[in-house]
Amino acid sequence: MFENKTILVTGGTGSFGHTFIPMTLEKFNPKKIIVFSRDEMKQWEMAKLYQDDERIRFFIGDVRDKDRLYRALDGVDYVVHAAAIKILPTAEYNPFECVKTNINGAMNVIDACIDKGVKHCVALSTDKASSPVNLYGATKLASDKLFVAGNAYSGEHKAKFSVVRYGNVMGSRGSVIPFFNQVKVNGFVPITDVGMTRFMISLEQSVELVWHAFEDMIGGEIYVRKIPSMKIIDLASVVAPGVKQKIVGIRPGEKMHEQMISLEDAVSTYEYANCYKILPLIHNWADDESRIKDGQKVPEDFVYDSETNKDWMSPDDLKDWLKKNI
Repeated sequence: MFENKTILVTGGTGSFGHTFIPMTLEKFNPKKIIVFSRDEMKQWEMAKLYQDDERIRFFIGDVRDKDRLYRALDGVDYVVHAAAIKILPTAEYNPFECVKTNINGAMNVIDACIDKGVKHCVALSTDKASSPVNLYGATKLASDKLFVAGNAYSGEHKAKFSVVRYGNVMGSRGSVIPFFNQVKVNGFVPITDVGMTRFMISLEQSVELVWHAFEDMIGGEIYVRKIPSMKIIDLASVVAPGVKQKIVGIRPGEKMHEQMISLEDAVSTYEYANCYKILPLIHNWADDESRIKDGQKVPEDFVYDSETNKDWMSPDDLKDWLKKNI
């Protein structure tokens, strides 16, 4: 799929980029992977890892800057849009900045991909975009809608857009596992609520979902991988065994349970062996056989959330994962 092709990753120095790049280099041998991000120090550190690999290039830029995106996308075949302001309190207390990056930046990426002849673009989304209760989720829902509609907006151009949506990425920067590891030296770990649950997906699984989207997409699909759930208190007990757990309450904009497919989405959602696919209702795309393929329609009352999920990660499963990855 990516053999001898050029890929650009916005926000490419993040946790996703650090996993996507080596996995993609090994499996597909692309012509070039361009890391597009605004933090020169993170790029400098990342460049040390690939100093002998001419396939990796670095491009300082911000998705808010359309002109810079146009320059970066010269000759690019595929784009993974991972850049975002995603920390909940940061978004709540800096809403204008969150909108500029997550919504305006999405519009810039779509315009630039269309005008520069990019073949396919896959945007990373979040569970928080489903029935959003915080600003981050609201901006990512808007971003999802923009990328879906981008397929009609592109007109006769060849650019196609799809979205992948997943929950808590185990071990990613800013996520709960490294956070608990960091704070347990204080003698306790903060628990927001004893009933709180989260989806659990590895970085490798998130990369595989992006690969699947590129291979399967016609344009406008939202892909949701099937993954297990876990209670936060159980997660804390594995990451910080024997450490006191202190109930601190839910942060502004935080949900008790993660949701990736809402009741309203069920009407156009199809199930597959390893994922679900939400098809857009616009332009009758939800009835398009080329997008549905071999999918099975979910029940009308279907909701995919971390509380009612049928698949659960056991403490032993998490222990095994930690031994291999942390």
